Amino acid sequence: MRNPTLMQYFHWYYPDGGKLWPEVAERAGWLAEIGISTVWLPPAYKGDSGGFSVGYDTYDLFDLGEFNQKGTRATKYGDKAQLLTAIDALHANGIAVLMDVVLNHKMGADEKEIIRVNRVDHENRQDIEDRIIQAEGWTKFTFPAREGKYSRFIWDQHCFSGIDVIENPDEQGVFKIVNDYTGEGWNQEVDDELGNYDYLMGANVEFRNPSVAAELEHWACWLMNETHCDGFRLDAVKHIPAWFYKDWIEQVQDAADQPMFIVAEYWSHEVAALQHYIEKVDGKTMLFDAPLQMHFHHASVQGADYDLRTLFDDTLVGADPFHAVTLVANHDTQPLQSLEAPVEPWFKPLAYALILLREQGVPTVFYPDLFGASYLGDGQDGNPCTVDMPAITELETLIRARQHYAHGSQSDYFDSPQCIAFSRSGTESEPGCIVVLSNAGEAEKPIDAGAHFAGTCWRDLLGHCQDNVTCNENGTGQFRCQAGSVSVWVLAD
Repeated sequence: MRNPTLMQYFHWYYPDGGKLWPEVAERAGWLAEIGISTVWLPPAYKGDSGGFSVGYDTYDLFDLGEFNQKGTRATKYGDKAQLLTAIDALHANGIAVLMDVVLNHKMGADEKEIIRVNRVDHENRQDIEDRIIQAEGWTKFTFPAREGKYSRFIWDQHCFSGIDVIENPDEQGVFKIVNDYTGEGWNQEVDDELGNYDYLMGANVEFRNPSVAAELEHWACWLMNETHCDGFRLDAVKHIPAWFYKDWIEQVQDAADQPMFIVAEYWSHEVAALQHYIEKVDGKTMLFDAPLQMHFHHASVQGADYDLRTLFDDTLVGADPFHAVTLVANHDTQPLQSLEAPVEPWFKPLAYALILLREQGVPTVFYPDLFGASYLGDGQDGNPCTVDMPAITELETLIRARQHYAHGSQSDYFDSPQCIAFSRSGTESEPGCIVVLSNAGEAEKPIDAGAHFAGTCWRDLLGHCQDNVTCNENGTGQFRCQAGSVSVWVLAD
């Protein structure tokens, strides 16, 4: 069985025009050949911004680029036929497919309704005005172009707990909708930021409405039947009650032909919060290791001042590797995005070596790091600016190395603040490797490869160090790396 390696096959600024699904199909064979085992696709359904939607402004979950809605039939990434062709190509090459799931809000309603709302303090969502005001809100979703195909469910004000824009009176802010399910305030078992982080944006889905829960379970089963996907990436779960996803995942797994791989985005840098969520859902989902990603960001910015020995302190992969999906970057942390915390290019090879070649966690490769990206967006000053994200030249080799050399038990040499190392012992049938990295000057470490490696010759797979290393009669060698760099040592023969 291959070492699992996940790839996020998109980024926030991927070009419009239906290019992604054909690109996935074209590259499926190569992705399998280098060692990608699972591809995470962006939200495939119609968003409020139509052909320009990245997919997180959910409008119609059942429109995978099939109906003329929001000014387009195809989504930003292509039409439904192209999506299914891309998934078939991935499956034909032994690659599993994760579909992105955005359930906490909907946008772009088809009709307004008369609604009753309470004003809410944006900075303290627990501070809800007692006074109820009547207003108009965009809360009715009828999907007229779809005409009830796949589902006749109509979303109305009883399906939502909050909204951010009302009319008559015209106001923007946070408003709690008053209906049969919101009498006790916001949902519990959500993140406690801002007092209660149930509400995020748009028309906030009310999971306490049993009809809503049933519809979202029906949609998941429909999506599995339509796409034959192998799992899900769950968006923004800190804003969704844990009890809902616990039940939803149980229904999904019961309906699936085989166990589904599920990873959720609970973007918190507090390991205790991640562990609490895992406990609330009975360990039924993995989580992205946001604390480790932030450590990589800080290490890349601080350079030689960062203590590399602490990289895995207070991280999910350090505390609970079984539930950790590790990453260097994603569409939210890339430059110009809301959670911007980019890892500087010089450090990315080091970070990828640390997630791809170690035992713990399931690593994620980010699209721009493998292929590069250049895009235009609005900077912090509001003015347009161009961002260049160069491809990491070592990344393909590191992905391949995960399959060929990341085997056997692991020994850590985290004994210096500016230079750390680890080794993989290999197995009877598969070779191991020795990884050395430095955030300062050239460095070397004495590594005991084992007596059975006495006299063996090792080379740097990445080519950063030109001279080979020969182990002594005890199997110990002085393994090096260049300044601010990483070397992956493998047997020369």
